[in-house]
Amino acid sequence: MKQRIYFLGIGGTLMGSLAQLAKELGHTVSGSDQALYPPMSDQLVAAEIDVFEGFDPAQLDPAPDLVVIGNAGLPRGHDAVEYVLESGLPYTSGAQWLGEGVLRDRWVLAVAGTHGKTTTASMLAWILDAAGLETGYLIGGAPLNFPQSARLGQSPFFVVEADEYDTSYFDRRSKFVHYRPRTLIVNNLEFDHADIFDDLGAIQRQFHNLLRTVPGNGLVLTPSNDDAINEVLGMGCWTGVARVGSGPVKKPIAEDTGELWDAGNPAPDGGSFDVLLNGESQGRIDWSLLGRHNQLNALNAIAAARHAGVPVAESIAALSTFQGVKRRLEVLFESSTFTLYDDFAHHPTAIRSTLEGLRKSVGNDEIIAIIEPRTHTMSLGALRHDLSTCSAAADRVFWFRGENIKWDLSEVVQDSVIPAKMFDRHETLVDALVKEAQQERAKKCHAVIMSNGAFGGIYKTLVERLG
Repeated sequence: MKQRIYFLGIGGTLMGSLAQLAKELGHTVSGSDQALYPPMSDQLVAAEIDVFEGFDPAQLDPAPDLVVIGNAGLPRGHDAVEYVLESGLPYTSGAQWLGEGVLRDRWVLAVAGTHGKTTTASMLAWILDAAGLETGYLIGGAPLNFPQSARLGQSPFFVVEADEYDTSYFDRRSKFVHYRPRTLIVNNLEFDHADIFDDLGAIQRQFHNLLRTVPGNGLVLTPSNDDAINEVLGMGCWTGVARVGSGPVKKPIAEDTGELWDAGNPAPDGGSFDVLLNGESQGRIDWSLLGRHNQLNALNAIAAARHAGVPVAESIAALSTFQGVKRRLEVLFESSTFTLYDDFAHHPTAIRSTLEGLRKSVGNDEIIAIIEPRTHTMSLGALRHDLSTCSAAADRVFWFRGENIKWDLSEVVQDSVIPAKMFDRHETLVDALVKEAQQERAKKCHAVIMSNGAFGGIYKTLVERLG
């Protein structure tokens, strides 16, 4: 039955993607958010979905059949939430709507973990698409091989980025418990989301709940040597487990299938490598992505696609044409002496992996890391002790102190293992980067902006001034 559905928080990557799926299902779709910006705002316009900045009760007149409520900035006390409750409107969470309205009766391939979810899910969707399976997918970013971040697809398969963040103000479980995957990738597991989780153990319990939803004839892909994930597996697993990464497996369990995937004979920058299954080469990938972390992402995607019936050789061929994801070392500007990148890395481990991959690619060129610790975890200072070393592969680091930072960022600057500066105004940071770009230098300079937000619009400003 077709419905009128209103998405509250439609500008977020999950909610905006859900709105596109609802539109594709034939529902009448609209929604609002406090702020809307690319790439999601562009996708919503292209999908001809009515969107509003700011909430006005008039947007819900006539009353929709269902309100889908996001979890970003929508607590009790929010005007829109209170209006929905007081008006008695039917409502649900985004993750529950996805699970019940889209994923039911599909073969769900879910990608979970602290890092690499968006890139791995994009790789997996591209492999299945290249194999002619026309998979459905929902990805929390903008994959460059596809025109939008979500589609229904025509096959039984559906690839979903499975986030451990809580579902909504009225459902504190992780989103991924609603997805019920048959094929599950768990890339890695570290402490994050300090605003909702007290410690790593609290996150591990949510991943244990996720494992409880995977059927016995499914497949779970995990690293061979991740202690946090091995502890989760030790809580109970009822599904065959294949491993990814350098062996041997630290803590084997009864459900281990004996499959071990790894990368062999890698190029120094990770731009090519052999795909190994139990030590035997299945073929070689040659692509534009950098770093060991992307090799592991690829191996997970290949193994998951194999579980869905795609031969490894076809997966390797598909990944050789994989273009990546927006905001993953995306080049914004380039001259003969200066390259400016946009990267989504916002956790110390992701920052370190990205910079190490770039270092291996550019050799002795200069690298400047520009980091905005914007997430709840970073703003609360939960990982502050890791920040002084995570940019070690760069030559210099510029830290930006936003208004959300609740601790003294100058501590990181003082303890940094490389020369560091702190900025607290966007204009001053832009001026400094423009000055860097205009300097005459013997070696090329690579400046990597790392943030998971709009960063005060400095991307557009920098490109305009540098251009």
